[in-house]
Amino acid sequence: MSRRLLPLLATTALMSTPVFADELTAWRLFVADHAAPQVTALDLASGDTLATFPLASPGVLYKTHSGEAVYVVQGAGNQVSAIASGIAIDDHGDHGDIAVSAPKLIDATVPGTKPVHFVEHNGKIALFFDGEGKTRLLSEHAWIDDANAATTEFDSGAPHHGVAVPWGDYTIVSVPNPEDPTKLPIGVKVLDAAGAPVGDLHACADLHGEASSGNVLAIACAEGLLIVTGSGEPQIDLLPYTGLPEGKSTTLIGGTGFQYFLGNYGADKLVIIDPAEAAPFRLVELPTRRVHFVTDPQRPKFAYIFTEDGKLNQLNIISGELSKSVSVTEPYSMDGEWSLPRPRIAVAGDVVAVTDPNASTIHLIDIATFTQSGELPLAGAPYNIVAIGGSGSTH
Repeated sequence: MSRRLLPLLATTALMSTPVFADELTAWRLFVADHAAPQVTALDLASGDTLATFPLASPGVLYKTHSGEAVYVVQGAGNQVSAIASGIAIDDHGDHGDIAVSAPKLIDATVPGTKPVHFVEHNGKIALFFDGEGKTRLLSEHAWIDDANAATTEFDSGAPHHGVAVPWGDYTIVSVPNPEDPTKLPIGVKVLDAAGAPVGDLHACADLHGEASSGNVLAIACAEGLLIVTGSGEPQIDLLPYTGLPEGKSTTLIGGTGFQYFLGNYGADKLVIIDPAEAAPFRLVELPTRRVHFVTDPQRPKFAYIFTEDGKLNQLNIISGELSKSVSVTEPYSMDGEWSLPRPRIAVAGDVVAVTDPNASTIHLIDIATFTQSGELPLAGAPYNIVAIGGSGSTH
């Protein structure tokens, strides 16, 4: 596969340290409960609870490239909240400075009926509200630094399970099925800064799933991926599934360091995608059905997959093979409702954190040895998780 290196995120970059400064590493885990409307912030090193934040309903967690905040999409609570992470890393080129403070809930929220999709691109955030079919755009900087959640609103035309992506002065928005908006979208359209359509519909049957890797965006469709490039008006081309059995991706994750995408492809397979390669798709067979998967922002050639047999698996993106595996929890069957409490994983520096909602525990897996290095008990059913942190100089 192509090995074009991209700049690593500041939150995970290794930074040189001036002789007059001390080096500090800090990582925090933010964990949403499956049933209780709350998010708990934990210090990774000590395991201490830093704060517990109340929500309007149980939420899904997201973070952005800056690492300055955790965003909580509360579908049943009809709002999106922001929690300042309390970890800020300022890049000075030859080194980075780190400042650590208490995490805090930002007062300003973005209301709307049934928010589902959260997408950030270059400091702009797009929130899509399925119950309204509307997109609300706002600045991450304004929301976090000034508690200013003022939004620009675009209407897709009908409530549907949709998504929007900010792209410079443009916004890419899903188009509902005109015959039945309850079905998946049929494609995307590009809007200018005023919300006016630019160009024609870009067809994408059964649209579901999107991710960015560097300056490339991928959107999953029934027939392939829409690949979005360009520094101005987005250029959108279809990359058909080639060399693959019948199927499709519905969840995508973008790689960091290497420019690639990792997607699901059936219940027990993943696909590694490099749009620049002559053979852009490589299928990965899993030992059993997947539960959750993430890429490693600090070690670009690795990704991690939790499977229903209770194991965490390491995937080598270069070779396309599963390189390591460790048993972490009791089995979590993928039979039954998709929304049942099942483990979620996040990379936090040198460990992979695995939530275990049935055991009220977070397991820590050392990446170097791929063995369990610790456990963090957390009452309730710890579910969605994000990790924010890194290393830097303190003056």
